[in-house]
Amino acid sequence: MFEEVRKVLAKQLRVDETIITPASKIKDDLGADSLDVLQLLMTIEEEMGIQVPDEELAAFNTVGDVVAYLESQKK
Repeated sequence: MFEEVRKVLAKQLRVDETIITPASKIKDDLGADSLDVLQLLMTIEEEMGIQVPDEELAAFNTVGDVVAYLESQKK
């Protein structure tokens, strides 16, 4: 799951995939803004078929937060 999220982030934010870790802060470390985060989640919803409620969106600070949420929804 991490690899999939990392690929989407790298492509969307135009950053090197190798700098993205589970501890990377989406906004502070990777330079994403609120629109970038929304687009990321829309892409994930389309590709993985997982709906992410808007209230969950605010809780995603790190890449690991996104991965943990997605893994919890896949079960």
